[in-house]
Amino acid sequence: MSTTGCTDPMSTPGASAREPESAVLDYLRRTSIELVETRRRLEEVIGSTEEPIAVSGVACRYPGGVTSPEALWQVVRDGVDAVADFPRDRYWDLDALSGSDPQDTRTSCTHRGGFLDDAGGFDAEFFGINPREALASDPQHRLLLEVSWESLERAGIDPHSLRGSNSGVFAGIAYFGYGDHFHTPEPISGYAQTGSLLSVASGRVSYALGLEGPSLSIDTACSSSLVAIHQAVRSLRTGECDLALAGGVTVMATPQVFRELSRQGGLATDGRCKAFADAADGTGFSEGVGVLVLQRLSEAVRQGRRVWAVIRGTAINQDGASNGMTAPNGPAQQRAIRAALADARLGPGDIDVVEAHGTGTVLGDPIEAQAVLAVYGGERPPERPLRMGSLKSNIGHAQAAAGVGGVIKMIMGMRHATMPATLHIDRPSRHVDWSAGGVELLTAAQPWAGEPGRPRRAGVSAFGISGTNAHLVLEQAPPTIDDDAAAAARMIPSDPLPWALSARSATALRNQAARLYDAVVADPDVDPAAVAWSLLSTRATFDHRAIVTGSDRKELLNGLAAVVGGTDAANVVTGSAREDREAVYLFPGQGARWAGVARSLYDTFPVFADTLDEICDLFEGVLPFPLRPVLLNDDDANRSRRTDIAQPALFTLQVALYRLLEHLCGPPRS
Repeated sequence: MSTTGCTDPMSTPGASAREPESAVLDYLRRTSIELVETRRRLEEVIGSTEEPIAVSGVACRYPGGVTSPEALWQVVRDGVDAVADFPRDRYWDLDALSGSDPQDTRTSCTHRGGFLDDAGGFDAEFFGINPREALASDPQHRLLLEVSWESLERAGIDPHSLRGSNSGVFAGIAYFGYGDHFHTPEPISGYAQTGSLLSVASGRVSYALGLEGPSLSIDTACSSSLVAIHQAVRSLRTGECDLALAGGVTVMATPQVFRELSRQGGLATDGRCKAFADAADGTGFSEGVGVLVLQRLSEAVRQGRRVWAVIRGTAINQDGASNGMTAPNGPAQQRAIRAALADARLGPGDIDVVEAHGTGTVLGDPIEAQAVLAVYGGERPPERPLRMGSLKSNIGHAQAAAGVGGVIKMIMGMRHATMPATLHIDRPSRHVDWSAGGVELLTAAQPWAGEPGRPRRAGVSAFGISGTNAHLVLEQAPPTIDDDAAAAARMIPSDPLPWALSARSATALRNQAARLYDAVVADPDVDPAAVAWSLLSTRATFDHRAIVTGSDRKELLNGLAAVVGGTDAANVVTGSAREDREAVYLFPGQGARWAGVARSLYDTFPVFADTLDEICDLFEGVLPFPLRPVLLNDDDANRSRRTDIAQPALFTLQVALYRLLEHLCGPPRS
């Protein structure tokens, strides 16, 4: 007997003895469940930080009249040299620049480069920007805004649909000082500061589109756009944003860079970048703008986006203390490349080609080549060397827009299964030990053959004069899945097809029709139904509108030509939307009925089927006959003629149609 009056819980097999044991078991059970849940959440976090990033849209403008990724591909595929004389439509003193006195700081040792056509052009009215503000805005701001819009439309995203969304803008930009052109501040008074600040370049895009995610302007000089893409990838993986516009822009508003580099001896006198060539004698500067629409791959697939390519890994670092502030650091470049491969969870042998920085300088190119040889060149089979080239040989060094240009080049190369040639290589540089690894320059185009289970992959490098290095690992897009958009395109009646156009003005509407006409003529394999679907569901809608109908390609093209020419045509309707335009849906009380009227939509679209099932269940027991068989042609067709069945059937069909339209196009908006 206990002398304390307390019973020892371990002394008897009674209930009091089992209670602690039960508590321990409950605790262990709860702990096990919590550990499983913690492990699941940890795996989700790790998975999200490693998730590949889809390139859902691409838009660009580069020298050589390039206004699209397809046009850029034509330039590199055909070996076009886009370097040209200094433009005459800018406030440049060409006479002073061409002076022969090397001591005159106004002169340039070269009079050639890569320049954008109509760099100062801008559709201010489209973005609701007044003329004074447009004049004060740096052309880089304007171009970034226009190409960002284009990239979203090319991704099949109505830019208006992103207003208020957690979408980010990451813009590489380095030049400023456009306002210095103005001899008097009067024309731009009140807009000069916001028109020239680098930070406003990204902020203007976010403001115009109503994007509420991160908005960053990034200046690391030549590596700016690739660093911007890196930051966008990180932001997407951490959930900081759900969609990102990433890229870079460069417009040389003044010729100062040519004057300054002439003093340093860093320019090629002919303006050409002879990347990794023995004849390399300096870089050639150019302009450009490129923007990618980025999403987490799982999200892009869920939304049925067209995936152009996948970013598997990225990395950035700094040269640190090296041979000089602007001198490249080979070991740092190697570390950046290895870090990007580690982020991609790939090895050097998994990469087929590297789009190199390749500026054509005597100092920089050999250092970069040795870094690539050190990382990628080892232990490669002789029949599969790493290929290396540079877009700069075609268009020059686009500086803050150079890295994204290289990414676009590689995306298009993957899509066309070709590694295009690098120009101006008389022979590989003698300052590089090319025998140190399995790396070959692309002195001629090479087929980019795919292998079963092994997608095409490329590395892209950009190294800034600031010392900031960036490397990116790009992978061929996975096979696309069938999505609602593709299904909807198949459901559009083929006779006749509607092509819907809209713009902010009558002139812009004609221009829109002309661009569509040229695009369709250039692609004989284009699917007219897919065009109809894209125009209806993925483009922003404006006041001036035209509908072209046609039963075949020829009839539709003739209708577009009529819109372009402003002439009447039986298959064209044009007009302007009313100011008080609020979308309404009218459910008719009568209409044509036939057995199985809902079958094709029911079998194609889950949202339609779910809505129809839900309403049919609500009518169960209320109607004399089940409604679902009538709509799906699983019952006597004569029952659809009864008023007490026809009216509920029409109502059910209309609600299901509304839900389908809402799912595909978003809720109605004014």
